[in-house]
Amino acid sequence: MIRSRTILLALLLALPVPGRAQEDSTAVTGKKNTFTVDANILMRGELRYGGLPSSDGGTSAGAGTTTPKKAAFILERTRLAVGYERKWLSARVEAQHSGTWGSAENSQFSLYQAWVQLSSRQGLFAKVGRQNLSYDDQRIFGADEWAVTGMSHDALILGYEGKGHKLHLIGAYNQNLANINGGSYFSGGLQPYKAMEALWYHYDVPRTALGFSVLFADFGMQAGEKGVDEKIYHQQVTGAYVSYRPRIWSAEAAFYYQMGREEHGLPLRAWMCSAKASVKPVDPLKIVAGYDYLSGDVDFSPPKLGALGLPRHETVRGFNSLYGSHHKFYGAMDFFYVTAYYGGFTPGLQNAYLGISYSPVKNLTMGASYHFLATATSLKSAKGPLGHELESGISYTFLDCVTLSAGYTFMKGTETMVLLKRTTDNRTLHWGWIMLTVTPRLFSGKW
Repeated sequence: MIRSRTILLALLLALPVPGRAQEDSTAVTGKKNTFTVDANILMRGELRYGGLPSSDGGTSAGAGTTTPKKAAFILERTRLAVGYERKWLSARVEAQHSGTWGSAENSQFSLYQAWVQLSSRQGLFAKVGRQNLSYDDQRIFGADEWAVTGMSHDALILGYEGKGHKLHLIGAYNQNLANINGGSYFSGGLQPYKAMEALWYHYDVPRTALGFSVLFADFGMQAGEKGVDEKIYHQQVTGAYVSYRPRIWSAEAAFYYQMGREEHGLPLRAWMCSAKASVKPVDPLKIVAGYDYLSGDVDFSPPKLGALGLPRHETVRGFNSLYGSHHKFYGAMDFFYVTAYYGGFTPGLQNAYLGISYSPVKNLTMGASYHFLATATSLKSAKGPLGHELESGISYTFLDCVTLSAGYTFMKGTETMVLLKRTTDNRTLHWGWIMLTVTPRLFSGKW
């Protein structure tokens, strides 16, 4: 009996302890470093008939309206990224080329990301270098991945993440290389601001599906003439975002207020709010509805065709969507907050939408949505409605790293749209696209 107990005890001691085998294996092999190589290849063919203004767009004084013409092109973006990670240290360098097939003028090669991050056991971290800034629903800061070049910032982030709390302190300061021998004038580059400071806090309420965030950011915009009357105007944005996501439905809302002075020195008083709800009555089906309101300039009145001069505004009340992912909101046609109105001012926007998506099989998603678009402020020379937009899309993922998607958008504009965007044909605005995205991990090694 004693011998049997001894044998049984030896067998029990020989069994692996959960979580211990991996630690022992790591200790034996000594593999503390991880190195990865990733690729991101995007190709998107587009066919447009209207939707975005031409290179002139009727924006010069005295110019006439533009008649939409058919346009077809293929955009491409190629990224190659190397990453390194070990205990408390990680880094990433990502090169990017973007352009249009057959074009030498639109070809760009840049460093999309180049950052290093130090972390501690207590949840503190510091991340510095060129990086994405993506927060909440990406209204103010977003990666804007639909745009071929994407969006990144040269910034430092000091933060804490742990126990449901996230606190990020962000700082950036931009300079021209030509000013290395003196001066601080910044004419614009990767980002148009001279300096930026932001504070973001997020909290996930324990044992619930509720989360909320608050944001405060200050942007210093360079103005004046270099060496003559250099000055920096500061504008601020502050607001909150809240989301509640139980199992079959979700709701989110946001509010942001802008103040200070915009880049031309005019006082800035603008705001926006949004609300969105979705429900899954059955697993493959999802229904979404929402409303966006972005304030506009008071007495917005674009001059008539051939007229000279611009309306005078003592205070800017048109909300600026800053560095968010614009394509996610306000209609896929990108009429708003991607291209400017005549004279740089804006009547604001109201966007009420309803959408549906359906996944009949794994990795396949189909969807459609409707947008009703209108100005936020009253117009002297036109009515508020801008138009109706219908969108449809389909996406299928192969092999976990290859996605083929396509979409079609139709917009029926109003005479107000003709006046504001200066397109003579407001009933035949079409846009179709097909896109291939390939994101393989080319190499992963440990030592």
